[in-house]
Amino acid sequence: MDGTTTQNDLSHVVEADKRHVWHHLVQHKAFETSDPRIIVEGKGMRVWDQHGREHIDAVSGAVWTVNVGYGRKSIVDAMSEQLMKLNYFAGAAGSVPGALFAEKLISKMPGMSRVYYTNSGSEANEKAFKMVRQIAHKRYGGKKHKILYRERDYHGSTIGAMSCGGQVERNIQYGPFAPGFVEVPHCLEYRAQWDLTGEAYGQRAADAIEEVILREGPDTVGALCLEPVTAGGGVIVPPPGYWERVQEICRKYDILLHIDEVVCGVGRTGTHWFGYQHYGIEPDFVTMAKGVASGYAAIACCVTSERVFDLFKDDASDPMNYFRDISTFGGCTAGPAAALENMRIIEDENLLENTTRMGDYMLDRLGELMDKHAVIGDVRGKGLFLGAELVSDRDARTPVTEAQIGAVVAGCATEGVIIGATNRSVPGLNNVLCFAPALIATKDDIDQIVGAVDKSLAKVFA
Repeated sequence: MDGTTTQNDLSHVVEADKRHVWHHLVQHKAFETSDPRIIVEGKGMRVWDQHGREHIDAVSGAVWTVNVGYGRKSIVDAMSEQLMKLNYFAGAAGSVPGALFAEKLISKMPGMSRVYYTNSGSEANEKAFKMVRQIAHKRYGGKKHKILYRERDYHGSTIGAMSCGGQVERNIQYGPFAPGFVEVPHCLEYRAQWDLTGEAYGQRAADAIEEVILREGPDTVGALCLEPVTAGGGVIVPPPGYWERVQEICRKYDILLHIDEVVCGVGRTGTHWFGYQHYGIEPDFVTMAKGVASGYAAIACCVTSERVFDLFKDDASDPMNYFRDISTFGGCTAGPAAALENMRIIEDENLLENTTRMGDYMLDRLGELMDKHAVIGDVRGKGLFLGAELVSDRDARTPVTEAQIGAVVAGCATEGVIIGATNRSVPGLNNVLCFAPALIATKDDIDQIVGAVDKSLAKVFA
């Protein structure tokens, strides 16, 4: 650490945190006898805690967010300059960074045309859900209102987003949920639901969506909401043949396709700016958040095609015809200012290419670990978004316990590496280690990450 915060200052910070902060995703009973972790500083891919201990952050802010790394002065300067000029004005009017970032973003998304600003991935998804519902009322007498979502996918933490969430444990104790959301089967070939492989499996998993549509009635289904690569549900890359068939089904039944890029968007999967672009998909909605400004500002976007946008201005004489919605902090100007600079960094430093190269390298290194440790049943991913599924029996694919997964994560922390794991998601199947290092990762960084996992696995499963 740079010494700007003294140890005495941090003692007070830790005490204040213990007394007053309600942390995310944490059982606080342990803090009655121990201290929470306070992250004090970050630079590049490394962070320092209150004890001055350095860690490689292999999950970009713990939840796949800090895509371009910590300590980017140019982003901070862009935000500061904009905030002095104009910090906020409600989204009913425009702003200079809002217009310029929308133009820049759309230039990376052929077929899309409109950007609705909001402040979180959950909220961005809510906007798409509301648009689908309003379209149902405007065009179909309210009937074509159902929204399909996939088992294991996650779309946010509001009641509406949880109603569209395929992670059972995240939803326990928070119902009842909003009606009109219907689950379709997952597409993870490793946990096969059909005795098929490869492209045949991908097409069969997509056909399962059509079966749900036919069961519900195509005239009642308005949209299908999917992650391009499932994140917290186990880092699931769909099999070949899946997305082509999904697109065909949506067109066949006039169903809007909503792609949730909150995790995958803005370079995380490498080669392309967005995960869906690997598969030739033509979506109607694309939502994004985490990597849009790499966590330097709270910004999220619901992006639509012009076809969707036109449905909300087809009858200007009707006072109920437009999208009657607001996101208060969607009017903050720091978000798009930071996002513009974030995108410039990705372009100028060739981070899409680096993500592809380093992602391939890390997948190979995890494959080497799989050869060494029988507890690794599967490694998978795209770009710098990867997972390793741990099993106690490879043939039976029996998942290890959550306690064992937690021990591996803790072991990596002891080695100075922060990794992630599926958590409170799928009952009995929270057994996947998750990796999402910043797009600036080097081979040395990846070697350190994989080395820590290697040592931790050896200790936990000795």
